Amino acid sequence: MPSTSTRKTHIDSLAIAILLACCMFWGFQQVLVKATVAEVAPVFQAFVRFALATVAVVAWCLWRGVRLSAAAEPAGAARAGLLAGALFAGEFACIYLGLQYTSASRLTVFLYASPFWVALLLPRFIPGERLQGWQWAGLAAAFVGVGLALGDGLMGPANAALPRAWLGDLLGLAAGLMWALTTVVIRTTPLAGVAPAKQLLYQVGVSTAVLPMISLVLGEPWVWQFSAFAWGSLLAQALVGAFASYLAWMWMLAHYPATKISVFVFLTPVFALLFGALWLGEPVTPGLVTALVLVATGIVLVNRKPAAR
Repeated sequence: MPSTSTRKTHIDSLAIAILLACCMFWGFQQVLVKATVAEVAPVFQAFVRFALATVAVVAWCLWRGVRLSAAAEPAGAARAGLLAGALFAGEFACIYLGLQYTSASRLTVFLYASPFWVALLLPRFIPGERLQGWQWAGLAAAFVGVGLALGDGLMGPANAALPRAWLGDLLGLAAGLMWALTTVVIRTTPLAGVAPAKQLLYQVGVSTAVLPMISLVLGEPWVWQFSAFAWGSLLAQALVGAFASYLAWMWMLAHYPATKISVFVFLTPVFALLFGALWLGEPVTPGLVTALVLVATGIVLVNRKPAAR
């Protein structure tokens, strides 16, 4: 586990730059996935992405000298790693299953409740992660901003055509909870003493084993003859999204407070809507501008240093 001298109590400029880059790509990736679904089924697409990412992470570990044997890890780290991987795979399973019952915008709102779960659960194990009054207000402001940005999905007429939307909403909420529990497992178990690349390997590796079974159960077609665009999309999702950005996220969890970096994920759906407007021609509404202001305000408040006592 990183020593107290290497862990930071507040977000610095390096962290902000990394988080903005990650969230920007994750937002772009949502549009990329949507554009690729016409050729590659969603869960099968996730399986291919994580399979490619697993190869990349293994290569990275070998190059960096990260030992892959469980014998080189702290006691109990392997069990925690498998648990984190199962939660990671379960998150994606809930997302894709939930999309069968509810709209993507509704499910995304519940998915991005994850920072609330982190803020509620993690301080029970690590007191230093506890948020203060203004920080809770910032978290609430960011969540309201996301809700406004995705308001068409929440208040549109599509709800009347989705009588089982409540089931999809619950699956989205479960996905956000699994995302938060993955963070808690990484921070509070012997897995915290494992290199970030090895932590990521557990997650993408278990997902590579689990997601194809889910895809088969859903009856998705497995077609390997993709266009150049689809292959480029899959490579970008794997090497930039599931490898580079997730590895950066693992490193951030090891060096910065999880409750404070988690709030940045609220930017992801906002970036997704912005890229959707640029690529897919979706309108930029006053509600989106208001959402951007609320998200920015929330990030500032959550990362505000508490007054010295």
